[in-house]
Amino acid sequence: MLKSTFVPILSTFPTKSKRLPTKLPWLKIITNTYTQSPQPIHQNASLTTPPPSPLHQHNHPPTSAYIHLPFCRKRCHYCDFPIVALGTTNPTDNDPRISNYIELLQREIVSTRSDFDTIPPLETVFFGGGTPSLVSPRMVLSILDTLRVKFGVCEGAEISMEMDPGTFDGRKVKDLMGMGVNRVSLGVQAFQEELLKSCGRAHGVKEVYEAIEILGSCGVENWSVDLISSLPLQTPQMWEESLRLTIEARPKHVSVYDLQVEQGTKFGALYTPGEFPLPCETQSAEFYRMASRMLTDVGYRHYEISSYCEDGYECKHNYTYWKNKPFYGFGLGSASYLNGLRFSRPRKMKEYMGYVENLENRVVSYFGNNLVDAKDLAVDIVMLSLRTARGLDLRSFAEAFGGSLVHSLCKVYQPYIESGHVVCLDDKRRAMTADEFNTLFLNEDEIAKGLSYIRLSDPDGFLLSNELISLAFRVIDP
Repeated sequence: MLKSTFVPILSTFPTKSKRLPTKLPWLKIITNTYTQSPQPIHQNASLTTPPPSPLHQHNHPPTSAYIHLPFCRKRCHYCDFPIVALGTTNPTDNDPRISNYIELLQREIVSTRSDFDTIPPLETVFFGGGTPSLVSPRMVLSILDTLRVKFGVCEGAEISMEMDPGTFDGRKVKDLMGMGVNRVSLGVQAFQEELLKSCGRAHGVKEVYEAIEILGSCGVENWSVDLISSLPLQTPQMWEESLRLTIEARPKHVSVYDLQVEQGTKFGALYTPGEFPLPCETQSAEFYRMASRMLTDVGYRHYEISSYCEDGYECKHNYTYWKNKPFYGFGLGSASYLNGLRFSRPRKMKEYMGYVENLENRVVSYFGNNLVDAKDLAVDIVMLSLRTARGLDLRSFAEAFGGSLVHSLCKVYQPYIESGHVVCLDDKRRAMTADEFNTLFLNEDEIAKGLSYIRLSDPDGFLLSNELISLAFRVIDP
């Protein structure tokens, strides 16, 4: 996820929890493994008849759950997530700040209404934060057991956990694997001591190497490295070194985020985006190009705007968001998407406690009436689809929203198709030339027959994604 630089590009959230951009005013609360600023529990403001199948999936029961574990040793200088800072030493099993929260979290899960005819078992569970690896395996197991009783968890479900260097040892990793955790997202962020210190990270480079060694010795196959670019005083040479050392460690997945300076954070008080000591806008874009080039050259597939993986190691949980599918969120500040309704929990602990009590007493309900604003849904689908290498499925989109809207999108994207920033694909996913597209574009019916997908080119199309998605928004909701 990229920040706005010299060309309009999507905002980046650099913390371990990966969020979608919020700089676009029309974006609602959509999360991957993140927490967002809370919104009141309410139904979408404008409700109309939902579009027909196959995109009418918002009222399906979720098969994914995000669990927010907010505990950190300290707050990083770029972090604006709801966290609980515990201090520099790792907590004990009996720390009441953790045990009381876990109990509250379980109460929320148990009290969640299940207004679906059937409740399919969960296929993905993501423990984000915060630093979930500060929580003991025993408490993680208690959460998983609560999920199994309430919803069920598929055998072989992807169960991911964010972990920070210096917060776990081999025994903890093996215990977590024994209870079903089978994917680790390692919050490295940088391989330079001075950058880690300038970010306020609680770990150093030594702990990074130790963490990588522990994961390898414990046999963790599916693990990811998180990196941040455009940090204060970060040079291209530093960024290249971080990418090179990541490649040498051979994780199955790499997430690359560009620093977003948020108000209310220490960085927000110290720095102005685009001004020294932050890298200039041109450098930020080059950092993105460098990551794309270096990672794809060694076999990683750039499957989403900020995500790279070896074949078969895409984050299944994240695909819930990219495909605009419903999901549960549990815990402080976490967000859900249920029955076409997006909402988040309070970010402050006292208010979250009150929310759980109200949920238990049936004072609050977050189930909508299956009616969503068709324009909002169309915008969500375009925005989310264009973040991925797969792109936007035009035929499904036309079936749901009409062929004339597809034609209008193609018209506004025509200059970018000619410049190569937008790529057109036929039903065999063959890239079409601009001339082939222009021939089809003369006839609306031919567009529907011959054009199956559009996607953004890598990396330059992704760098223009904010502008391109904004153009789509103006077409959908003029």
